[in-house]
Amino acid sequence: MTVPLSILDLAHIGKGETARDSFEASVKMAKLAEKWGYRRIWYAEHHNMPTIASSATSVLIAHVAAHTSTIRLGAGGIMLPNHSPLTIAEQFGTLATLHPGRIDLGVGRAPGSDQKTMRALRRDPSSADSFPQDVLELQAYLRGDSRIPGVDAVPGKGTDVPLYILGSSLFGAKLAALLGLPYAFASHFAPQALEEAVQLYRNEYQPSEQHPEPHVIAGVGVIAADTTAEAADLFEKTKRQRVVQMVGRGRTFTDEEIDMLLDSPAGMQVLTMLRYTAVGTADEVRTYLDAFTERAQADELIVVSSAPGREAWLRSLELVAQVSGLVPA
Repeated sequence: MTVPLSILDLAHIGKGETARDSFEASVKMAKLAEKWGYRRIWYAEHHNMPTIASSATSVLIAHVAAHTSTIRLGAGGIMLPNHSPLTIAEQFGTLATLHPGRIDLGVGRAPGSDQKTMRALRRDPSSADSFPQDVLELQAYLRGDSRIPGVDAVPGKGTDVPLYILGSSLFGAKLAALLGLPYAFASHFAPQALEEAVQLYRNEYQPSEQHPEPHVIAGVGVIAADTTAEAADLFEKTKRQRVVQMVGRGRTFTDEEIDMLLDSPAGMQVLTMLRYTAVGTADEVRTYLDAFTERAQADELIVVSSAPGREAWLRSLELVAQVSGLVPA
């Protein structure tokens, strides 16, 4: 690979597992990813989702950071409208103080939840409208030149935690370009606007002191296995599992019923989310990722191990690392 590789860990809670099992798996993955040579691991803020354990994102980052030593860790991302900028500056300022040079802060404006959960979070539905101002306020706290006289983030002030704008539409691309910040596109689940958003970002980029050049991170799924047939089988299981979770609402279905779900309009929409997924042997996945990098004009890839089951996830990530030159084969 000609660009760095990073990982998005969805902190998945598998069938019959607990959140603690998920946290232990995240620590195991991070230790291995550090050994394999990945640049960073990010965790996303989701709420009221029984299969995702990263709701208290900064706490999970702290836990993983305490069990690793060099790999960068961060949020991919914090849904900023759910929080005050001061609170996030304090949380990530604390992380950066405890683990200097290892903490990233990606922020987005999506709810990370449904309408009922938004109310439980005490979130105003219009809070996303102030996202650009909130990003500037957060950035100022971390730099140490607060936009609110007399209010500082302690810890946080002067830590300059690197900020990244996350997005899956043109809005985030335009904002990241305007603020001179790196941009991470969620093409691993929202592929539709990838090329247009990246082109807009690069065309309109305003250089900043911290980032004189634009920087694009693109998300992509990976299912690597020892044989092409094994990878294809894992991908088929992934598609069936994803459709049952998102369309069938987790109910139990026969194989015939799942086939019908896959062929339904709702099922096809879910499968579209998997458009950018590299499937095959290590060499086949490497070829796909090289082509995807060029298509996305990416400076870095953040991979999501889409295979069903933890051992298949880890094997995918290990094979990708080996064939990409991150570790010896």
